Amino acid sequence: MLKTHFAFLLLAVTCSILCNAEALVRSDGPITDTEINAAIDRDTTAMIELRHQVHQHPELSNREFETSKLVAERLRALGLDVQTGIAHTGVVGVLKGAKPGPVIAVRSELDALPVTEESSLPFKSTVRTTYNDQDVGVAHACGHDVHIAAILGVASVLASMRNQLRGTVIFVFQPAEEGPPTGEEGGAALMLKEGLFRKLKPEAVFGMHALGTVDVGQVHYWLGAAAASDSNFQISFHGKQAHAAFPQESIDPVVMAAEAVMELQTIRTRNIAPSDVAVLSVSTIHSGVRVNITPDLATLSGTIRTFDDKVDERIERRMGEVVQSIAQGNGGSAEMKFYDRCPALINDLGLTKRSLSSLKRAAGESEVMLASPVMAADDFAEFGKVVPGFFFSFGTQKPGTISGINHAKNFVADDSSIPLAMRAMTYVLVDYLQGKNAE
Repeated sequence: MLKTHFAFLLLAVTCSILCNAEALVRSDGPITDTEINAAIDRDTTAMIELRHQVHQHPELSNREFETSKLVAERLRALGLDVQTGIAHTGVVGVLKGAKPGPVIAVRSELDALPVTEESSLPFKSTVRTTYNDQDVGVAHACGHDVHIAAILGVASVLASMRNQLRGTVIFVFQPAEEGPPTGEEGGAALMLKEGLFRKLKPEAVFGMHALGTVDVGQVHYWLGAAAASDSNFQISFHGKQAHAAFPQESIDPVVMAAEAVMELQTIRTRNIAPSDVAVLSVSTIHSGVRVNITPDLATLSGTIRTFDDKVDERIERRMGEVVQSIAQGNGGSAEMKFYDRCPALINDLGLTKRSLSSLKRAAGESEVMLASPVMAADDFAEFGKVVPGFFFSFGTQKPGTISGINHAKNFVADDSSIPLAMRAMTYVLVDYLQGKNAE
């Protein structure tokens, strides 16, 4: 049934866009804002319909099978060169303009979250699956469905202006931005590892993100640091099992874990300068199976967020010292590992300044605002480590309503955010390709 829905939608969207494309005035001169806006008006309804379909059929990280199939078919219908199966379910489409110019890239995510949606949307998700051995709902609670629709919309706009287009645009549809399942690789890092940008390297990469608690019409940007790094950790304390009524016969890992939870918090307050931004959170504790048995193992896991690699290294080094000291002091042992690391997302300053006027033209100068860095992470940062990157956000909350924050079960993105997202990104890309705002 899911495949049938996607196939029907693909046919409807393709016919709508290709049939209406003939109504646009053809030209071989520079692409103008007027032409872009007309193309967006042409495609908005189709992109909203596509967004509804993707939203109603969300798929988790590294499992975006039907979503990636839909994206690939849509890109092929637009005449792009398409590669699939990158980093499991990633899709890359290359649009070559008729005129020489730079190579740039733009990225959208594909994956949804293990969240049970609570909304009144007629196209709300009712999908359920098993995640980490638990029955969970699946929902696009971070707006990736909006991103997919908007970036496919950008591809449609630019493909219809291929004769005027300078340079090449690489459309990257990335799986597993939310993190791959335990024991798997995925996301931006795996796409790069498997050769993305190796044969055709862009000189700049662009991305954007929905903000659930910001009204439609607003655009936020960052100078420098935009999103924090993310280093996840797991700590295992090993003790000696015994009857809980005879604690003197045990080496209690629960006590060690409890000490660690409290002691680790002092790293932020006593080992890191107040001027350095950092978060160290212990998020899970697991130990034991019965009340009358002192277990021999307790595990903790959590996350570290910073904007500076040196601060992250200092925290990790001090964590190791604290954990080993606690284990030795209690007669036990401990081990610690870090995994699923994601670097901080740092906007290239030159690219940011160059893109700012494009955003102001798209949204209106008063609606474009400088934002403070956020402690959430986004692996768009991996692309920014390879080539200069620029990342901005756009509001998806319908004015007069209240949406939950991203990742909340009551997160709601309004359809009216899609045309602005399309316009903002299209202006940024076209201005770059046509050399506007270059120093």
